[in-house]
This record gives sequence, structure tokens and C-alpha cells, in this order.
Amino acid sequence: MKYDLTAPCHFGLEKTLAFEIRRAGGENLTSRDGCVDFTGDENVIAKANITCSVAERIGIVLARFRAVTFDDVFNNCRNIPIENFAGKNDNIHIVKGHSLNSKLTSIPAIQRTIKKAFVLRMQEKYKLGHLPENGVTLPVHFLIMKDEMTVTLDTSGAGLHKRGYRAMSNAAPIKETLAAGIVDLAHVRDSDTVIDPFCGSGTILIEAALKAANIAPCMNRRFAGMEFGFIDKAVWKNATEDAKAAVKPDCSFEFQGSDIDPGAVKLTLENAQKAGVDKFLKVSQRDIRDFHYPFDGVKIITNPPYAERMGELSEAKEIYRTMGKVLLPRENSSIYVITSIEEFEELFGEKAAKNRKLYNGMIMCRLYSYH
Repeated sequence: MKYDLTAPCHFGLEKTLAFEIRRAGGENLTSRDGCVDFTGDENVIAKANITCSVAERIGIVLARFRAVTFDDVFNNCRNIPIENFAGKNDNIHIVKGHSLNSKLTSIPAIQRTIKKAFVLRMQEKYKLGHLPENGVTLPVHFLIMKDEMTVTLDTSGAGLHKRGYRAMSNAAPIKETLAAGIVDLAHVRDSDTVIDPFCGSGTILIEAALKAANIAPCMNRRFAGMEFGFIDKAVWKNATEDAKAAVKPDCSFEFQGSDIDPGAVKLTLENAQKAGVDKFLKVSQRDIRDFHYPFDGVKIITNPPYAERMGELSEAKEIYRTMGKVLLPRENSSIYVITSIEEFEELFGEKAAKNRKLYNGMIMCRLYSYH
């Protein structure tokens, strides 16, 4: 069966996500700010969850409608054939949603209204006076933007940025999905040497190694959809086996990382081991002032400190001045730096060939690219 599906992502990574969705078998793609809509069957749902590196989650669109009153929400949700997805014992959990520039603003009230509509429909369809709700949990998300409401069934469960390798992180981590997007924008291949002189918890290096070795980012985790009764468990098993078969077992590349904090170095190595890419990484303790290129033709991808997250603004600016001294100029190499500090190019000492607006959490940043 074909479903209407949707996958949110960081603003600026829609093109990368669209490519990954097509590779997973998605059809009829439509990209919009921070999201890609598409169609696909159960196999596409499983493959997209397992292989997409920048998607935040994969959802089945249950309905889209205009909602300016609670009656609009109730009546439209009452018409959703939720019984096609939920068995009579299942628990439909209305996850906290969002309301942006809309008349309906009370999230708890919207949650209660959706839940009531679903419960009444389930009671009617299954001819039950009381729903046990002791079976599988089906997480339902909602978004109201400019009075237009979208209700989705979440097949991922925990966000897809939770790969499973980063149980702990340093004080200012970059999200795995954003790191993967930056790695994609840098066109990392297994023939490249990637260096991160501010490796932190190792997220950029690990995501780069996963991509270079063609290791599906979510190959070793579970998803909410694995428990759904309308998706055969064999679908998930087959998609996982296909992902494992696609791994390049004989890769011999080496990516390098460093950090002034010895705890960060230790954390990077631990996370890399959990991700199964530790053999590809060489990590050491080093101040950015002591950085030197091992040879020409490398790709530096990094998320240095910026004032909103750690340290004072003056300290961050001094780090950027130092980066300019040790990283520029260098022929046949490229540099990708994500930061929220607007005057980065002035501090770094050279105008970027390109910069893209990206969000690290709620912080508006730019990815500066030097070639």
C-alpha cells in the first residue's frame, strides 16, 4: 500500500534529504522549508528510517485540513480512518505538537481534542465501550501553521538523530543529522582525508566515516514502526539486511580529529567505537594554535566554539583569528566551518566561497565554505 509520507529536516538540508528519500524509493517528492513530502509503501518507510542521514523522523500523513476552531480539529480527526493503523488494544499517544501563527494556541487542548476524536472513532469501529489501550503505542504528531493543520503517525519513535552511538556528549554538541548534512555538503568520499580540529564528542568525524563507509546511520537501532501491526516485521528485517550488505567492508581511509580537551578526545574515541568506525579515526589532544596540515588535499569540517554555547564572545573571536592563521592559505584543500558569529569571515581573514544558512538547534548559523 502507498502512503503519503513526510520527513522534517534542518532548514537548508532539504536538497540532501530529497536525494536520500529518492534513494530509499520515495516518489512524488515535494520539498518545502525544513521538510520533504513524498509517497511510498512499507518498504520505503523502513528504508528511509534506516538510511536517511538528515531526516528527523519519517511520518505517515493522516490528514491535512484547515483548523480555526476546536470543532474543526475534532470533526476532521474523527474522519481519519485511524482503525486502519491501530488495533482495538493499541494506545494512540498524541505527542506534544506545535502551533505557529494560528488561532488555536493551546497545545494541551489540541492534544485532548485529537485524542477524543480518535477514541470515539475506535469505540465505534470496534464496537467497544472502553478501549484497553494496553497494546502497541502509536505516536501521533500534529502541527498547526497559519491555521493549516497536519496530523501524522510517527514511524520513527525517538528522533532519527539518535543513532545510538552518542549516549554522552560534550557541553556543546552538534546534532547528528546536522553534522551528516554538512558532511554531505562537503561531498565527503572514502578517498578523502577529513580533519576536525574541534572534534568535541566526534559527531562530525563519525558521521563522515559512516557516509564514507556506506554505513546506514540508523542500522542498529529500533523504530516505533517495528511494532505497528499493519507493517510486516519482515519489512524491517529485510531493510536492515540490505543496509548491512551495502557496507563497504574493505575501506582503508583515515579521518583525523583533535581537541584541546582530553575528555573530548576520550569521548570521541568511545563514541566512534559504539558507531563501529573507530578503526577509521585518529584522534589526539591539540590546541588549534598547534594545528598543521599533514599534507595537501584535505577537507577540514568543524564546529568551533561560538559564544551562544560556550565561553565569551571575545574568546570565540580570538579562536577564529587563530584559525585563519593556521588554516589559510592552503592549496587543494577545502574548509567548512559552521558558526553563529556573523563577522566570522572578517575574523578568519578571508571571504568564503559560499555560505549557507543552517540552524544548530534554535541557533541560526552559517556554514562557511572555502575551496
